[in-house]
Amino acid sequence: MATLLLIPGLLSDARVWRAVAEASPMPVADADVSQETSIPAMAARLLRDHPGPLVLAGHSMGGRVAMEMAHQAPDRIRGMILANTGHGSLKAGEEPKRMAKVALGHEDMDRLAAEWIPPMLDPARVGDAALVTDLTEMVLKMGAEVHERQIRALLARPDVKTYLADIPCPVLLITGAQDGWSPAKQHREIAALLPRAEVQVIDGAGHFLPVERPEETVTAITAWLKTHEEEF
Repeated sequence: MATLLLIPGLLSDARVWRAVAEASPMPVADADVSQETSIPAMAARLLRDHPGPLVLAGHSMGGRVAMEMAHQAPDRIRGMILANTGHGSLKAGEEPKRMAKVALGHEDMDRLAAEWIPPMLDPARVGDAALVTDLTEMVLKMGAEVHERQIRALLARPDVKTYLADIPCPVLLITGAQDGWSPAKQHREIAALLPRAEVQVIDGAGHFLPVERPEETVTAITAWLKTHEEEF
């Protein structure tokens, strides 16, 4: 049986996928994407560190890492779950904005967290003190140096549109209906480029879908895993 490898995104750790890990019907491993400064290097190290067949669950930046892993080792990747992710290349004006955030992080991580987290959530959840506190603790734990490494990796991200059509495994794309950073339209565009993909949109969630709506996320993922279990 394949291992479900849970890949977090920018400034994130295993808590993003905690509910899925606890409910998983298959063996689970947590991925570390905090050390490398490129998406391909993150993917290559995860493939080295986690041998055997894999089903990948990638959140946000972690989805880009998952797609790169499927590009590097298509024979080992049995399936992918891509949550709140993207496929676009570098946008005009993106680099200075990203690097300004990097500078802010080195100056004051509390301020960075306070600016970064609220727009990532469903507006209705911004006042959820427990959720915001948990995410803030996660961001502060990751720290400024990890933030800079991951931002540099995102700025140099591969153009996944050049290889998505060659990824043969089944793919589930999920996002929150209130995700303004990685909207449903973007996930449908990714699905259109993949040979075997479906999209699910969960209401009442923004960019941190797996922690904003953990029960609904678990339901969607476990049902999808059940559908494709013979391939895993």
